Amino acid sequence: MEGVVNEFLLGLKLLLGSRRGSRARFVLMTAGSAIGVCCLAVMLAIPGILSVQDARKAAREPDCSNGLGVCMSQSGKGLALTRVDPYGTEPLTRIFVATGGVSIAPPPGLRELPGPGEVVLSPKLHDLRRIDANLANLVPGKERGLISPEGLAQPGELYAYVGSSRDELKGGGRLSEFGAAETRFPTVEPSTLDILRFTLAGVVLLPLAVFLSVCARLSAASRMRRLAALRLLGLSRKGTQRVNAAETVAAALLGAVLGLGAYWIVNQLVSRVGLPGFTWYPSDGALSGSTVLVCLAGCPALAWFVGRAGAKKAAANPLAVRRSAVEKPPRLWGLLPLVPGMGIVIGYCVAGATGHAPSETSLSAILMPLAVVLVGAGLVLTLPILSRALARRVARVTSSLSLGLAMRRNEMEPGGALRVATGLVLLVYAASLTQGVLIELDQVSKNTARVQLYTMPLGDMSPREEQAVKRVSGVRGHAILASSWTDPDSEKWPESISAVIATCDQLRRMASVVENCVEGRSARLTIPDYANNEFSQAGRRFPFQLQNAEGKRRFVTVQVPSRTIRYHDDTATQLSGSGTVLIPPSAFPKGFRPQTRATLALVSSSAPDTVRSVLEGIAGVDPTIEVELDGVDVAALQQITVIKTLLAVGMILGLIIGVAAYLVSATDRAVERRPQVTALTLLGARPRTLQAVQVAQVVLPLTVGLVLAVVIGKMAESSYLVTGGGAVFWDGDGVPLLLGAALGVVVVAALGSLPLVGRRIDPELIRRD
Repeated sequence: MEGVVNEFLLGLKLLLGSRRGSRARFVLMTAGSAIGVCCLAVMLAIPGILSVQDARKAAREPDCSNGLGVCMSQSGKGLALTRVDPYGTEPLTRIFVATGGVSIAPPPGLRELPGPGEVVLSPKLHDLRRIDANLANLVPGKERGLISPEGLAQPGELYAYVGSSRDELKGGGRLSEFGAAETRFPTVEPSTLDILRFTLAGVVLLPLAVFLSVCARLSAASRMRRLAALRLLGLSRKGTQRVNAAETVAAALLGAVLGLGAYWIVNQLVSRVGLPGFTWYPSDGALSGSTVLVCLAGCPALAWFVGRAGAKKAAANPLAVRRSAVEKPPRLWGLLPLVPGMGIVIGYCVAGATGHAPSETSLSAILMPLAVVLVGAGLVLTLPILSRALARRVARVTSSLSLGLAMRRNEMEPGGALRVATGLVLLVYAASLTQGVLIELDQVSKNTARVQLYTMPLGDMSPREEQAVKRVSGVRGHAILASSWTDPDSEKWPESISAVIATCDQLRRMASVVENCVEGRSARLTIPDYANNEFSQAGRRFPFQLQNAEGKRRFVTVQVPSRTIRYHDDTATQLSGSGTVLIPPSAFPKGFRPQTRATLALVSSSAPDTVRSVLEGIAGVDPTIEVELDGVDVAALQQITVIKTLLAVGMILGLIIGVAAYLVSATDRAVERRPQVTALTLLGARPRTLQAVQVAQVVLPLTVGLVLAVVIGKMAESSYLVTGGGAVFWDGDGVPLLLGAALGVVVVAALGSLPLVGRRIDPELIRRD
């Protein structure tokens, strides 16, 4: 044990007593480790932020399980009603509460529940209410205060508690307390969170591991010569490896501490500014003890193993290192991870192309992330093999001095230039994977139609409220949708038809195609390429249950007509199915409305401002009306926004890591190559020739790596889409962007290679060598 400590201390003494170049290398290694640990901390903090937000959401849940009155508690004397509506692209959550004179403990963030005619708002909703006067329709009442941070998932949340009377909450569920084991509306669904973890692992963790390894092996050539000298002086093999690991561990440990400090600063600044669609409190981003331990122990541990592995050659054959012996060519074992990874990817691509997309998602959830990691690792390990083979072939056939020198250098040292290229190659590979995830997320249901359909239960509205809702500004058409009555006690399979109660003029206001409609006459709606309702056959008769304002009920029998109307509308899903019967309002007794599964349907433009105006107008009639927007799942769309923001964060981290890996490697390579460049300069090589050599040395293997990254990345993206179960498997829209990014990477790498050749010649570099 004492020997290990002495060898570790020897490594630190060599560092402290070394030349300025070695100390600069230590600073570079430390800075690189700090960047890497900061990025790692950001990625590890994201699940914690989401978990804390969901915990606060669960703590404020009323014990009603949903807004339809179904409750977990049937003994509560209060009433609660939950409504979640879109306000632009954000969800607006309203909790209507009626205590009924009973004392109910308020949820977190409130001192007491609002009474009838009172409202408590989140800070952002309070600010919006002052700007948008019509917003008071959705959250009516006198403001009694603001919800404190303990009751909000995030600072920018739109949330309100609206005090009401028991008579106003006819559809509310019984309320006894607030708090639940889990929230009904998580920030990110668990299945979607798995997608996020999978993507961040490919976008951040894989490049990060490569980057930290690069930082731990800076100035490998000069360090190996120094270690070989120690080995020749009698130091043991393991001792030589420990001496090298001492410097890398010290740099990694110091970098880890600085990286955690940098994360704290980033969290404090960014949390106060927020990201598009995603905000959090600074305390939410505080790192857990396990995360700090992973950062403080994981990075030095990686540096320890990389440092020991890097000194293996100097410890095993010091004479070869001191004499600059020719390196052994890279072995074919580097292809080992790529082969099974590509096998999985190609298998899924073939399954998707032949129409046999896998339905077993549990197996795919294991194989797909495994394939991504194997392909990424195989891509890195395969580059030296391909670069050497290409360099040897090009060097044999080229007549260019610059290209010949560059290719011979890559042939003798295939890993040198690729240290510069690896981070950029992985960046392009990760970009392709991220694009596949975004394609899958875009398949989530959202309204892309030109019109917006609103449906509301007709039984919850009085006739007066029904007429008022129809006259809301922005509504361009309305109709009543109903189903025929079925006997709930019958043992036979229920036979029913759907009906649209509207005039021809009303129908034309809601649909883009209405042909052969005669006012006052019933007809069947036929939609091209849609199957008819099997019970909607001409001559059959179906009863409809009706009710008037006084509560009187009666039945009217409707015969399915033989006349048909060719019909089509522009809603996200068809307003009615093929075979639906159009019934004129005059067919029913005056003052009576359908009662069985009847809804009021409105249509407006799908412009966000119009949709918000219509919702505010409906709330002005009755803020507790349940409005369903066709094709819009505001909670899902909010999750998509959060996921896209976090993916953007992952891509930014990947970009930082890729660029940092390039800068660190390029700087290190410039120092290592100074003796060779100086020797060529003294032999008469012109600066332009040497610059062309340096550019060719980096650009050619980088181009090979980028081509592989684009091709393999697109295959991995397609296989991921196949396993995702979506409708899109193959997508070429992102190919120009990837090719443009790859071209930009090549240009940046070429420009970064030019400073390797300076105008000043220092013969001392050769004398030392």
